[in-house]
Amino acid sequence: MLPTVTEVLQLEAVRQGAPRVVAGSAGLSNPVRWVHVSEVIDIARELRGGELVLTTGIALPDEASGLSRYLGDLADVGVVGLAVELGRRYSTLPAALVTAADRRGVVLVELHRGTPFVNITESVHSLIVDSQLAELRASDEVHQIFTELSVEGASAAEVLRQVNEMTAAPVVLENLAHQVLAYETAGGGSEGLLQNWEARSRSVLPTTRTAYDPASGWLVTMVGARGHDWGRLVLVLGDTPPPRFTVVLERAASTLALNVLVERDRESLERQTHRTLLTGILSHAYPAAEIAVRARALGVPLENRRLVGVVLRLGMSAKAGPARPAGALEAQARLRDATDRTAAAVKSARLTALAGGIDDTTVGILLSLGGREQEEAALDGLTEALQRNGGLDGVVVGAGSVVTGVRDARRTLLEAGQVADAAHRTGGEPRAWYRLPDVRLRGLLHLLRDDARLQTYAERELGPLLAYDAKHGSDLVGALEIYLSNGGNKSAAASRAHLSRPAFYERLRRIERILGVDLDSVESCLSLHVALLALDSVRSS
Repeated sequence: MLPTVTEVLQLEAVRQGAPRVVAGSAGLSNPVRWVHVSEVIDIARELRGGELVLTTGIALPDEASGLSRYLGDLADVGVVGLAVELGRRYSTLPAALVTAADRRGVVLVELHRGTPFVNITESVHSLIVDSQLAELRASDEVHQIFTELSVEGASAAEVLRQVNEMTAAPVVLENLAHQVLAYETAGGGSEGLLQNWEARSRSVLPTTRTAYDPASGWLVTMVGARGHDWGRLVLVLGDTPPPRFTVVLERAASTLALNVLVERDRESLERQTHRTLLTGILSHAYPAAEIAVRARALGVPLENRRLVGVVLRLGMSAKAGPARPAGALEAQARLRDATDRTAAAVKSARLTALAGGIDDTTVGILLSLGGREQEEAALDGLTEALQRNGGLDGVVVGAGSVVTGVRDARRTLLEAGQVADAAHRTGGEPRAWYRLPDVRLRGLLHLLRDDARLQTYAERELGPLLAYDAKHGSDLVGALEIYLSNGGNKSAAASRAHLSRPAFYERLRRIERILGVDLDSVESCLSLHVALLALDSVRSS
């Protein structure tokens, strides 16, 4: 970073001249690019801007208009300061020169003691060169760090964290719809940073690829590659940033763009953000207020809305049950495809929702419904859109109850998952989506399968029979299940078991003896039927 006029005046070589600022103090913070010594009145044409001019004034014009024109010419080319050594021409600087310097914002300095100008130029130029070397070292460090992040395939969160460490300023990654994909707050709160983000962002329209917007205090650069931009990186500042900040932001944007190109089959940043919020809700990783802020910045308002959790369980169907196990790569591809289809279905159905993969076999959705939107219609629209593009093949869709606050979002998502798990155990005709009333007794028992009391009940009712089968290699439990599923009709049960009636009847009598029950008793049959359903649920977990 170049030294300012103030920093130059504090150098020992300059202080030996007893400097005093007499005009243009508003320009003291301007950077000094070079120091030039001149006694020529038309020196302005030899300069490029950013210079501090040293002179004794011996060649300056006598008349006020000439002095004003001389100072004006310097200002026109961008000279930041004029230092005049007193004693050879002036004992005090002319009022016309002072007035012109104040008017044009050029720092005017009196040097009250004689000092070799060469000492001043050497000191300032050494400071400038040292500053430029430091800037080069810092730039090299920036390039090295972000190159390493590119090679390692760092996530967007890691890249933004590095930007935050290098600038100590909040940084936000947004898509082209001005929805927040990731951010770092620099130690502040997210509420203030993301409040009304979309509207604020839309008002910042840089005319170049990277630009600083003085009105907002934002340094903005585009993110993308090969002519396809997909987002913007915003550094939220208050003052004009130093050049190093621009280097940091542009290298961060390049790293993000490169990582997306290299990992084409990785889910999009938007999908990642949805997934992060959904898993954060389920794991209590973030406070409810932060979830609401981040979701709103992503274009999914959750406050003062009716929320419905939806879960898509992959690799099973309500009719056929679990599919064959998939390899890791196949499972990842299936989940990615299902997530993409789900996101497209949400958009096609014109719904507002978070949607993303929440584990290897599950896509989670948190529908955010307005006052006039009905949950049944929304679920119908979602599943119809999924069905149109093949997104329901081998999938069970479970939906949770409606909740009205972010704090209850976890409950509706968990319930949706439990319903989806139970749905493929219910039997009967498959449905497009299921809720708790649809899973009936078998589904209810499946939801309770981890409860020790249910496991104890099943063991108490069927334990002796299970032990007998294990010891003798028989299948009396299967015979009992066939008998009960046929409503106690012995003839129908025998036919379904492919056994003669006497042989099947003998098995029933043996079951009665082992369990000490009467299979003609409605209550005994009901109790045993519930125990069998419970056992089936426990075994399937």
